[in-house]
Amino acid sequence: MKKLLKIVLGIVLGIVALIAVAVGYLTAVEYRPEDIETLDVKGESSKKLNLKDKVSVLTFNVGYGCNDEKSDFFMDGGSKVLGESKEAVEKNMEGIKQIIEEQDTDVVFLQEIDKDSKRAYGVQEMDFVKKAFEGKGSCAYSRNYDCKYVPYPFPTTGRVNSGAVTLNSFEVKEAKRYNLPTNYKWPIRVCQLKRGLLVERVPLEDSEREVIFVNLHLEAYDTAEGKAAQTKVLVDLLQSEYEKGNYVIAGGDFNQSFPDAGTIEQYPIIDDTYYVPEEMDASILPDTWQWAVDTSKPSARLLNMPYNPEDEKTQYYVIDGFILSPNIKLEGIETLDKQFQYTDHNPVKLTISFQE
Repeated sequence: MKKLLKIVLGIVLGIVALIAVAVGYLTAVEYRPEDIETLDVKGESSKKLNLKDKVSVLTFNVGYGCNDEKSDFFMDGGSKVLGESKEAVEKNMEGIKQIIEEQDTDVVFLQEIDKDSKRAYGVQEMDFVKKAFEGKGSCAYSRNYDCKYVPYPFPTTGRVNSGAVTLNSFEVKEAKRYNLPTNYKWPIRVCQLKRGLLVERVPLEDSEREVIFVNLHLEAYDTAEGKAAQTKVLVDLLQSEYEKGNYVIAGGDFNQSFPDAGTIEQYPIIDDTYYVPEEMDASILPDTWQWAVDTSKPSARLLNMPYNPEDEKTQYYVIDGFILSPNIKLEGIETLDKQFQYTDHNPVKLTISFQE
């Protein structure tokens, strides 16, 4: 009996030691972004932005090429961790590339672009989006998730390298990443996303003012307090730029519903044991700011099961859209109904003009 107990104790201690080594390694190599980082802008454009121009912007969460119409996801009540196959990821990214090309907008905000991640079978998704904008302008990438090994669930998520991308047809003065706060504590924090804002500055022709393009992807599964903290950093940045006289366009996946848009009533929560987006507080911005959102079509779906538009249990959301500063005129906002063929989000297209 004593021999058996020693064996069992040895096995337990061995497992504990292995876990300690793994946590120690992941802590040592943890991605720790600075508060503000300058980003490389690949490619360039000599196209000038003028106050008389109308500007179109597309925002699109591509779900790392894995969350297509056939997919579910373990964090949303489904079971899948990885994409269906490398071929499926490549097919989805090709479809996403075609949507970007068809819309032909001046600027594109993309979220959840993977670079050599296990969940996307190592597909270099940047290659697809670069080709979609080839010869048209620049590309900037901002990391939001960089972990050598995510050890959960089973099969494990493994290596993840993912982030946001902004494609811009105008001359970009600079691109920076602004880090967002997180409520996650060690050791959970080491395998979690480190979200940030991808901010590009575009000079205006014959003006000292600039247009600030902010590509965002806020927290989905954190507490309400965590989401509010990230939103405050975003809002403070937007207001500070507007106070300088700049024009501000912020868009992406807010992972929250928009204030006073009526989306909760239009797309009611079917089962609150799954993901429920909080509604942003309208008072976080003055009334002169604009929430640009199309509620006529959902911008996202819950990944608790494969997509079935005929199933009454299919959960829809409107969590993708834009914030515009008071000196910008909203010309149009449209959620493009792509039936969640390639990702769990629909792209949203914005058209604006400037007010002098």
